[in-house]
Amino acid sequence: MRPSERPERPSERRAAARTAVVWDALRPVLEQPGAAPLDVLDIGGGTGGFAVRVAELGHRVTVVDPSPDALASLGRRARECGVEVTGVQGEVSTLLDVAGADSADVVLCHGVLEHVGDPASALGVLREAVRPGGTLSLLVAQRHAAVLARAMAGHFGQARALLDPVDPTVDPGRAGHRYTSDELVALLAAADLHIEQVHGVRVFADLVPAALLDLEPGATAALVELEQAVSTRPEYLPLATQLHVLAR
Repeated sequence: MRPSERPERPSERRAAARTAVVWDALRPVLEQPGAAPLDVLDIGGGTGGFAVRVAELGHRVTVVDPSPDALASLGRRARECGVEVTGVQGEVSTLLDVAGADSADVVLCHGVLEHVGDPASALGVLREAVRPGGTLSLLVAQRHAAVLARAMAGHFGQARALLDPVDPTVDPGRAGHRYTSDELVALLAAADLHIEQVHGVRVFADLVPAALLDLEPGATAALVELEQAVSTRPEYLPLATQLHVLAR
């Protein structure tokens, strides 16, 4: 059964506004009529929020994650949904050891790059894992939105500390590195990855009260349409909580 045909749980309806832009970008890659199943690697895929849905489309999916607890939850989720997903304990630095070079048609790396000590080296590893002509889906936290969110919450010192970029190779102890679109584009270019699309993700979704989406009929669908409408407009990229890139 395709993900869109399953009855949505309340948590899935809430998540739709936050993930719709990423799924829209991936759909042409993952849903090609008549195409053979793809080998998909999900790096840091955790409990399988993306991986299980990809497996439901008929693809062969492997999740590489450092957490054994997350992988156990992934197994339970996959069984509940009636699909098979392979879980392997590991991280970006060990990816080629556990999966091998040229091992995937599609590599998902969502919410990982901001936590590695050397992003340039990590992108080099991801590039080696993707087969020629394959696709890298990269999702990272965006710095300008993080500054805004902390300022609005009254954490002005934290907002000030996030204003400037941090070189993780110089300050490896600082967690949660964030990127602007220019910085991300430069990193990908240095890794010899060709960018096909850049999207702003969660431009408004994190600012809208949850109660409004839960109680107002049609609010979630309308918010999804708004997120989709602004996702490719460059003037809204600085407001996006995350940046999503498709690269080859």
